[in-house]
Amino acid sequence: MTAGIETMASPLEWMEVSKDVDAHTVNATAAAGRQVVDDDDELLDAYSNAVTGVVDRVHASVVHIEVTKGERRRPDSGDESTGSGSGFIFTPDGFIITNSHVVHGARGIRVTTTDGHRVRAELIGDDPETDLAVIRIDVPDLQPARLGDSRRVRVGQLAVAIGSPYGFEYSVTAGVVSGLGRSLRSRAGRLIDNVIQTDAALNPGNSGGPLVNSRGEVIGVNTAVILPAQGLCFAIASNTAHVVAAQLVTHGRVRRSVLGIGAQTTAIPRGIARAYDLTSPNGVRIMSVAEGSPAQLAGVLEGDVIVALDEHPVTGVDDLHRLLTGDIAGTSCRLTLIRSLALHSVMVVPQESSQTD
Repeated sequence: MTAGIETMASPLEWMEVSKDVDAHTVNATAAAGRQVVDDDDELLDAYSNAVTGVVDRVHASVVHIEVTKGERRRPDSGDESTGSGSGFIFTPDGFIITNSHVVHGARGIRVTTTDGHRVRAELIGDDPETDLAVIRIDVPDLQPARLGDSRRVRVGQLAVAIGSPYGFEYSVTAGVVSGLGRSLRSRAGRLIDNVIQTDAALNPGNSGGPLVNSRGEVIGVNTAVILPAQGLCFAIASNTAHVVAAQLVTHGRVRRSVLGIGAQTTAIPRGIARAYDLTSPNGVRIMSVAEGSPAQLAGVLEGDVIVALDEHPVTGVDDLHRLLTGDIAGTSCRLTLIRSLALHSVMVVPQESSQTD
């Protein structure tokens, strides 16, 4: 054999080598496939464990609510209406958070707990403007859910909804937080801020139930879906629920302030906005002023356009609603407004509003 020249293997030798390579490839592919399946199983187990762990921690706090509305004229008449929803216990002595639209106007309320107690509930307070309400039951050994901090919620994190859709008690759906900082119009007309959007499926009967994070903390109160869209579900943030529930338990209502005006959002002429360095092209036009109201006593006139309250910009009616809290009732506030194309300011003392029906 001449030096420097490589000899070629025979066809038989090549066949043997090819068989070895093919066998190695098949074995490696099979091993990789088994690894992928194992990894998928581990991921599925982790997800399942997270969801089941949440349910184990929270489901005993979730209740099914049945309501009777309207007045029955005769014992055998069928003119009363019934409905149902969900709620969750948030104190050991039986206080329950639910939606206002579940219990508003109820003639009777019954609550069923996970351990089978079916008892009458007392309406403690109802706030249609945030669609939240508090009821109470007298049952021993209750397990309250823990309210989380909705400011720490992040888009994409696990969200589990528990409730009684269509009367199927203690149903569980899971998804993620799809969006934050949404706004939702309540049935009373006021804008609810900082609403959580989720794709955890909600159906009629889920209203008032908890939306829970992976630690078993309630981050929202399930309240609405957009039909016929799929995966567009909303929950009132737990921090809002905490504040409202505290006021309902303490006062039986949420304290707010009023000026005694009828108003609507309006556009401000561009030249005026530039001349006075206004941050928004919109304000609130006064359409009416009630007799003897704080606004009338302050000298507010029909046609005035409110642009600020105590240096806080007012760009619409919803801004004004947010600023008129119960904390400023009875205190003097500076109301900045446009009158006859000029900027004016008046001092007004908002008064506490009465309970909205």
